[in-house]
Amino acid sequence: MLSRRFLLASAGPVIAGCASSTPPARTAAPTAAPTAAPLVVVPPPVAAPAVAAAPQEAVLDAAGFDTFLDGLRADARRAGVSAPTVQRALSGIRPLARVLELDRKQPEGALSWEQYRDRIVSQTRIENGRRAYAENRAVLEAIQSRYQVSPRVVVAIWGMETNYGSNTGGFSVVEALATLAWEGRRAAFFRGELLAALRILDAGHVSPEGMRGSWAGAMGHPQFMPTSFERLAVDFDGDGRKDIWGSRADALGSIANYLARSGWQAERGWAIEARPPAGFDIERVDTDTKRSVGEWARLGWRRADGSPLPGGDTEATLAVPARSGGQVFLGLPNLRVIRRYNSPINYALAVGLLADRVA
Repeated sequence: MLSRRFLLASAGPVIAGCASSTPPARTAAPTAAPTAAPLVVVPPPVAAPAVAAAPQEAVLDAAGFDTFLDGLRADARRAGVSAPTVQRALSGIRPLARVLELDRKQPEGALSWEQYRDRIVSQTRIENGRRAYAENRAVLEAIQSRYQVSPRVVVAIWGMETNYGSNTGGFSVVEALATLAWEGRRAAFFRGELLAALRILDAGHVSPEGMRGSWAGAMGHPQFMPTSFERLAVDFDGDGRKDIWGSRADALGSIANYLARSGWQAERGWAIEARPPAGFDIERVDTDTKRSVGEWARLGWRRADGSPLPGGDTEATLAVPARSGGQVFLGLPNLRVIRRYNSPINYALAVGLLADRVA
């Protein structure tokens, strides 16, 4: 998955694995597996729109890369990857200058929560989400039946990660990961991801040419890193391959499986936009304390429109967006599940808001 968590919080399509110098968050340990569902008939796979892959300029001074590849071939063979797969996947690859440039580039400035929210949860993204939901309703309902995860949230994550599959990344995953593993700054992490990518190729889920993604190796519609793919991708359409690049059933089912294995609670919501009591200081907020929604109400908290909070013992924590101008939420347990897919609080809140509007 992304999981976690390695994302560029930009005004355009959000692609996992594209901006942070820390490992992606799609590596959270799964919880109990979801229950099986009865046999369902799903629509045939729908291929993602073709993404033209611009030629990638190789690093000119690539001393030692061939030696690196020799060691990698040996490691892959010891890991059980077949010789033909190793030969096909690693033949002719070179380190990519653009990958190193993006890895080293630091974000310039930061959007406020309100700027980020309004750009990401835009009317265009909402309308496209509603269209994507309608076009994939049958498979989304089948996915909900199996995993008990809100299809609205699945669609919202799909929209945040790859703009509903229209921007899944144009880099060769093997070449990008090899570049990062060779470069050395996070060599161990990316070498592990690269070996996982080779195992995925060896299992026949995708061809080396079809294994495309972000500059950091995040793949397909859900933008899973290879190790997350190994743990959490599913063959929802039943064709024998876990194809998160060309099969929407597999891609959306894999997102739902990720959330289910991370502890999603059906029909429990994700957050309540709230109005704090007098004296609340947003600069000194405690986001760790857990109280029931009823307890927050007794402390003077209300819904954002001034109406009373719902009663009950559902656990909630304060969820304050980064660089917020004042908007505050009471985060429910499912908000934490979304943050296991990608950890930044603004990402998780935007997913929830987009899911509500897609509905």
